[in-house]
Amino acid sequence: MERRFFALGAIFGFLAVALGAFGAHGLRGRLTPNDMAVYETGVRFQMYHALALLAVAWAATRWPVGTLRLAGWLFVVGIVLFSGSLYALVLTGHRALGAVTPLGGLSFLAAWALLAWTALRA
Repeated sequence: MERRFFALGAIFGFLAVALGAFGAHGLRGRLTPNDMAVYETGVRFQMYHALALLAVAWAATRWPVGTLRLAGWLFVVGIVLFSGSLYALVLTGHRALGAVTPLGGLSFLAAWALLAWTALRA
């Protein structure tokens, strides 16, 4: 479990840097300032939660419990739904995709709560 979440954290971190660079160099001037801010929010939250996956991997070396596994997968789901929906919304213009974003946010909240629960109960 530790290696899987560490690898996913590293992959999502790599992609956050790449997507951030693409936004700064390839999208600036092509998107409205509001859309650029939405895109940057997606990148920022992706990076925060890539680092959270690294924390899950570290925690799994100390507290091997099932709640950590669930927290890790909720971080992954959150990145895909939250950041992914923001990228898709901005790049396609389909505003209805914004309806998916809160589900990703809920996944993040649940993951953070489980991570805290695990640390307090371990």
